[in-house]
Amino acid sequence: MAFTLPALGYAYDALEPNIDARTMEIHHTKHHQAYITNLNNAIAGTELEGKSLEDIISGLDMTNMPVRNNGGGHWNHSLFWEIISPENKGKLSGPLADAIDAAYGSKEVFMEKFAAAAMTRFGSGWAWLCAHKDGRIEICSSPNQDNPLMPGIGCGGHPIMGLDVWEHAYYLHYQNRRADYVAAFWNVLNWNVVENNYNAAIK
Repeated sequence: MAFTLPALGYAYDALEPNIDARTMEIHHTKHHQAYITNLNNAIAGTELEGKSLEDIISGLDMTNMPVRNNGGGHWNHSLFWEIISPENKGKLSGPLADAIDAAYGSKEVFMEKFAAAAMTRFGSGWAWLCAHKDGRIEICSSPNQDNPLMPGIGCGGHPIMGLDVWEHAYYLHYQNRRADYVAAFWNVLNWNVVENNYNAAIK
């Protein structure tokens, strides 16, 4: 079965003023849709057709650039839409809060480290919070549409939270002010979803 564009759980303008409606609409219906269309074309008639997206990218031949770029783009954006939300965002708590304290000492230090990963990713890419099977969490980043599920990318954990720092994610509203976009991300981050992702990743 071909991959399809996942519906958002909120309207395009629901995240304003943090992420503007026009950016959300273009990002979702144009950029994400293009990754899906190109991925479907790249895997049609191959042994990858019919596999789950996670199976495709975790066992990827990294020289297969059409699948690497577009499969990564589809997976990364699908996670991104899920972890941002206009309401019912919860707060950092439970085992994830304990893991963050163990790794970074406090939520505030963690947020500084994550923001630094987003700011120091040169050009286009993503910042990630990943969970390891033993419960540890780790911040890393990756270029382009790569992610840590792919062989040899990032910290080798399972991404539970990701921030898109491609310019198409913020340029209409923030222009070259990536730091302002990164700061605004925390206002729309859904900690409930991130915590659920963490719990699922360490099972």
